Amino acid sequence: QICLSLVKLLFYLAHSPLGSIVLLDFQPRQFVMVDGNLKVTDMDDASTEELSCKEDNDCTLDFPTKSFLLKCSVVGKCEGINEKKNLFNAYRYFFTYLLPHSAPPALRPFLSDILNATGDLRYGINETLKAFEKVLHLYKSGLYLQKRPLHLKDYIPLKGFRTVEGEDYKCWPSYSHLGCLLSVHSAEEAAAICNSQSQCQSFIVTQQRTWTGRPLASFQSGPTDLIPDANAVVYIKRSASSGERL
Repeated sequence: QICLSLVKLLFYLAHSPLGSIVLLDFQPRQFVMVDGNLKVTDMDDASTEELSCKEDNDCTLDFPTKSFLLKCSVVGKCEGINEKKNLFNAYRYFFTYLLPHSAPPALRPFLSDILNATGDLRYGINETLKAFEKVLHLYKSGLYLQKRPLHLKDYIPLKGFRTVEGEDYKCWPSYSHLGCLLSVHSAEEAAAICNSQSQCQSFIVTQQRTWTGRPLASFQSGPTDLIPDANAVVYIKRSASSGERL
């Protein structure tokens, strides 16, 4: 969410009515999340000036660990230097820390491609935004789940009940510090996650939603402490269920 919001902001800066705007003091502290969107808190160090040049050698974009040689345009300006400076700063301050983590395994190769392409400045802001929107579409639609074995058959659905909220085993990246609360596309994906965790014996897909509209599923080490709830369904692993426990 943070990276996508940042890319949308940089897309606007690259195509602003004033021209391509560069953030000269590009630091994480210069940004803040407001209603799920990343915003710049200080525009004092923003500029629309693009480096003048006579030849390509005049258009070196230097960073502490990397340098890039850009093209000198026919009007004597370094092509896209403001856009590319913003994008590489986004890569080194945000993408490298946030993109490799917490995505479903099937989507990680797509995020690695974005990471590598922006780190080498092979992508401009247009291509970067398009790549992010593709990953978001796959994530929201659940298309990344194709060709996976069915796991929900390993669970007994108990309708009309939910589990009591409380501290349970932890997992990463959980939305709750008390237990294992993860974003899923469906009960089928939740079943696959539960099967992959040795502690998990049951789960419930909650009414809570993430910023993408995906529900949150709560995974637990046992199906005990069930309470009536007409709108809920508890999924209990068949190997964990018994007449006595139910």
